[in-house]
Amino acid sequence: MPKKKAVKKSSTPKRIVLRTGEALVEGGPDCLCAEPEVVIGELDGPVGFSIANLMGNQVQGHTKVFAILNCDVQVRPTTVMVSKVTVNSTRYTNILMGTVQAAIANGVLDAVRAGDIPKAKADDLGIIVSVWLDPAVLKEEKLDCEQLFQNHRQAVAKALKKAMNNEPGIDWLLKNQDKVTHIYHQMAVDGQL
Repeated sequence: MPKKKAVKKSSTPKRIVLRTGEALVEGGPDCLCAEPEVVIGELDGPVGFSIANLMGNQVQGHTKVFAILNCDVQVRPTTVMVSKVTVNSTRYTNILMGTVQAAIANGVLDAVRAGDIPKAKADDLGIIVSVWLDPAVLKEEKLDCEQLFQNHRQAVAKALKKAMNNEPGIDWLLKNQDKVTHIYHQMAVDGQL
């Protein structure tokens, strides 16, 4: 009787077509809160096509840029950040394209280091980060850029972890649907908006 061949498990993670996540990290004044939304997937799929389209379709006030640790040091997986706010001041631009851009890059690397994003897939995946930087940062006399950096870094890593783990799951959502109320909806109901 012939011996059965052992099935060799592949060390390459399975294909990641498209996953999404979001997170909120607070700390310091409200304007330092970070609430990114992320999309992650293979560069040869819809995420990669979206990245190419975003980079080739620049719009004044909503420039798309790669996440970098510093000039000339782009992170992997390839990550594009897109502002949810129309950028129209030099100071805002410098905060967004400095502190927040570096925080996003570090958050991506933190997610790889933690194993949430498989290191073996770092050259095959792309990430789009839709970033909110509260325009109120411009009114802060002594803006705490280190706290802003940490909030965005942690929020990006958290959003990527949630995306890669499909969190929250559908069972949790169905169980908790009536227990979770959107804060701004509640404020509107309460006449606070």
